[in-house]
Amino acid sequence: MKKTRILILFDTDEAPPAGQDFAKHIESVDEAEFDVARALLARGHEVRCLGFKDDIDQMIDGLRTQPADIIFNLAERFRGDSALDYTVGSVMEMLGMPYTGASSEGLILARDKALTKKVLAYHGILIPHFMVCPLGQPISRPSDLRFPLIVKPLDEDASVGIAQSSVVRDDEALNTRITFIHEKIGTDAIVEEFIDGRELYVGVIGNDKPRALPPIEMVFKNEPNVEGRIATFKAKWSVKYRQSRGIENMVARDLSKSLVQRLSDVAVRTYKAAGLRDYGRIDVRLAHDDAIYVVEANPNPYLAEGEDLAWAAEEAGYPYQDLIEKIAEMAVGRGRRSVPRRESP
Repeated sequence: MKKTRILILFDTDEAPPAGQDFAKHIESVDEAEFDVARALLARGHEVRCLGFKDDIDQMIDGLRTQPADIIFNLAERFRGDSALDYTVGSVMEMLGMPYTGASSEGLILARDKALTKKVLAYHGILIPHFMVCPLGQPISRPSDLRFPLIVKPLDEDASVGIAQSSVVRDDEALNTRITFIHEKIGTDAIVEEFIDGRELYVGVIGNDKPRALPPIEMVFKNEPNVEGRIATFKAKWSVKYRQSRGIENMVARDLSKSLVQRLSDVAVRTYKAAGLRDYGRIDVRLAHDDAIYVVEANPNPYLAEGEDLAWAAEEAGYPYQDLIEKIAEMAVGRGRRSVPRRESP
């Protein structure tokens, strides 16, 4: 890939520094946006960073200043609201700027877990049976939705709102947890069958011929209760909690070649059906009979060096710098195809 002007776009918790000066962050901060910046700089590309919080004018002005060949989109929120991540993509589309990762359409679909499941079911992909409990409406469990169940926010990611108490075994506990999601998270709830099995994450990269990466497994070494083996918010993000429960993410072992191939096939089919682009991650539960249930399709998963997707890519022969440059290269190709042809005089 020849030298390219790349703008790394990401949301910030606080207002970005004056003049968008992230030089010190690139030197020393271990966050995905700065890992990506370091990887691209090491490959000789011209890189600048643009952070934003809640000022749409500031973001648009930053996109238009010092034009880039592509935008490396690492934005997860706007105004602190993850449900608005698609709007960032929409702005870039309206400005005619090619960017990495899922399109605004793909982001909208992935954000609504129920809509995603309906699309996947249409394509014949196995999903847990589920129902949606909208805010402000009575809770009524259909008789064919059987316990144990797991209750989640409908449109959050990163396991927000998921805890050990999310798995319920009776209607009283179900109603309590749905009420918690409504009142504390402030969103509709999705209730789905709890699949007793292994927690696996299958990364996928590419477009014309997407390729599944080796599956990563969340292993629960000190959790004898099968219903406790779930990817809660603490299980994902609390180092202390993970250490106390013996939770580790590792490349999945003891899977037969045929099972790995089935996991790859399901992941790629899901990736295509969900409208993902460039890279993504498919979360599955592998049941005791090796049935593969797709739980979620994740556009633009966390790209920090050493994290699950980067780790799986390295196992597949893509060192971190190669992975990041490949993602950028796919966006560059889209940008070239979108340039209108000039009429001959």
